[in-house]
Amino acid sequence: MRVLSHSTLIDYYNKDIKAKAALEHWYQTVKRAEWTCFADIKKDFNTVDSVGNQRYVFDIKGNDYRLVVIVRFSIKTIFIRFVGTHKEYDNIKDIKSI
Repeated sequence: MRVLSHSTLIDYYNKDIKAKAALEHWYQTVKRAEWTCFADIKKDFNTVDSVGNQRYVFDIKGNDYRLVVIVRFSIKTIFIRFVGTHKEYDNIKDIKSI
């Protein structure tokens, strides 16, 4: 899968170094993936949730962090929409519009 944009993760973990290993693990796993559907994602990340509008929420580092992405299976591309703590994620009003 192609991830847009890795720099978003880097910018985040440069501010919160505790997230670095987990976010890089997520990135490396996704970069090698060949997902064609939600079931494929679940094989790699069993705690991922589909929240509608092509958005998926990943629990990162034991749910300390959340990552919201848009997955476009047809073009094998992932767009990072949000990375933050679980508490910051809880403040999102409409997950389907970010």
